[in-house]
Amino acid sequence: MTSAREELVFAPLGGVGEIGMNLSIYGLGDERRRTWLAVDLGVSFGGDDLPGIDLVLPDIRFLVEERRNLAGIVLTHAHEDHFGALLDLWPRLKVPVYATPFTAALLEAKRLGEAGAPEIPVKVIPLDSRFTLGPFDIELVSMAHSIPESNALIIRTPFGNVLHTGDWKLDPTPLIGVPTDERKLRALGEEGVRALIGDSTNAVREGRSPSETEVARTLAELTKSAPRRVVVTTFASNVARIRAVASAARASGREVVIIGRAMDRIVQVARETGYLDDVTEFRGLEAYNQLPPERIVALCTGSQGEPRSALARIAQDLHPEVALSKGDRVIMSSRTIPGNEKIVGRMINGLVRQGIEVITDRTHLVHVSGHPRLGEMEEMYRWVRPDVVVPVHGEPLHLAEHAALARRLGVPEVVICQNGDLVRLAPGSAAIVDEVPAARLYKDGRLLVEGEARTVPDRRRLAFAGMVSVSIALTQKGDLAGDPEVTLTGIPETTADGNSMAEIAYDAVRETLESLGRGRRRDLDSVEDAIRAAVRGAIAAQWSKKPTCHVHVLAV
Repeated sequence: MTSAREELVFAPLGGVGEIGMNLSIYGLGDERRRTWLAVDLGVSFGGDDLPGIDLVLPDIRFLVEERRNLAGIVLTHAHEDHFGALLDLWPRLKVPVYATPFTAALLEAKRLGEAGAPEIPVKVIPLDSRFTLGPFDIELVSMAHSIPESNALIIRTPFGNVLHTGDWKLDPTPLIGVPTDERKLRALGEEGVRALIGDSTNAVREGRSPSETEVARTLAELTKSAPRRVVVTTFASNVARIRAVASAARASGREVVIIGRAMDRIVQVARETGYLDDVTEFRGLEAYNQLPPERIVALCTGSQGEPRSALARIAQDLHPEVALSKGDRVIMSSRTIPGNEKIVGRMINGLVRQGIEVITDRTHLVHVSGHPRLGEMEEMYRWVRPDVVVPVHGEPLHLAEHAALARRLGVPEVVICQNGDLVRLAPGSAAIVDEVPAARLYKDGRLLVEGEARTVPDRRRLAFAGMVSVSIALTQKGDLAGDPEVTLTGIPETTADGNSMAEIAYDAVRETLESLGRGRRRDLDSVEDAIRAAVRGAIAAQWSKKPTCHVHVLAV
């Protein structure tokens, strides 16, 4: 029995209006006190617009405030955009974490690879299991995806059932694991679904995603026909693709050589959890130069052009132990994540310049998405028939297309929300009823900095217009104790007329000091402000850009 004020609510703290950084929360109770359930805790990756930033994480200040009411975190699967923030953020929450065996094993392997990472007491739950977490009755649904053990969650509550789809597709022949559990989803539809919180990644694409089996067939053909070495790069987490590469190598009389720590870690975890039991052991990096070229299939990290990855270094001929030569074949068995197009293109061009054949999904079926296209989404809706749909896991266009599909299929209520919107799912009409804090944290080296901090904007400004550093020493009478020191960083050396930009800045410092009376020179803050304005103005007059200017005045 529930009181009239109690509600079932949902809020995304990441992963809506963007691809990545997934964090969803569900709440049960009234507005004064709710019990919360968190689903996933992921990251996204810094791009050119975030200089120096490695990862982007959700700001969990709301969950920190509510941690006494947070029943736990359930992980749907082990992709970085769904569990990559755990090691950094779990210490702020210290609540139970639930994961299936492969996800738990990969998290532990990741922890062991990061110095100082916290020990997280993960509760390992079997596939297809059902368990209780506070007032939430949760059941796992096995879903096909591009990593083992991807799960949807059936969340049963006094206000009805929610299907949180996680990442999924319909693949009758997934190579690894089982197909999406149609039987359980159809049974859920008969039981009744109040709300579906659903993956929108491929809502802009018609039809159905091809099967992993079709990719395996293509990889086998390309491996068999290659005259020399074959290098395959893919997302390290795609164990089905790793199995396909192993099968292709075996069929063509080749051996698989692992290149890259991330790939080696995934292979180890996949063997520990039984997903590569019948696959011949792979060779280590030392075998690369021992085997004849025509007997090698190298499984390599670097599908996204990451600067320190194995394939990126090979493309620049900078890898200390691996080199390719004319006639070798590189297969890009992955999609380029939006934002990575330039660095991937640069890597491919580096390989082509070396005379290496590069094969991508532009010409061959060497990659398929792990997310559903519209045809698969329509089938899901026929099975579960939800009353309410909330599109998540997508950029605004994906969310809008998902919402349009749901309306076409007759879903009574569709709510498009943003990160931080609190959506009432029941009772009554579904609607956005409030907001909760939602922002970003940046992983900057070993530090976490708030997205609102000046760190990144200052770096952007430095990248755009450089910096001038000025140091001067003044006596107690306000006289110069020595020549000013002026250093320019990231600024053109000369003007259009060939004059020295450093001398222009230096002259601006001297002229400004001379224009200030002795009394004003004793006010060091005033001196700093005047010199800063003068130097920026002098350089802007020649360059039309105002650099950052740091002025340090020392009284001696």
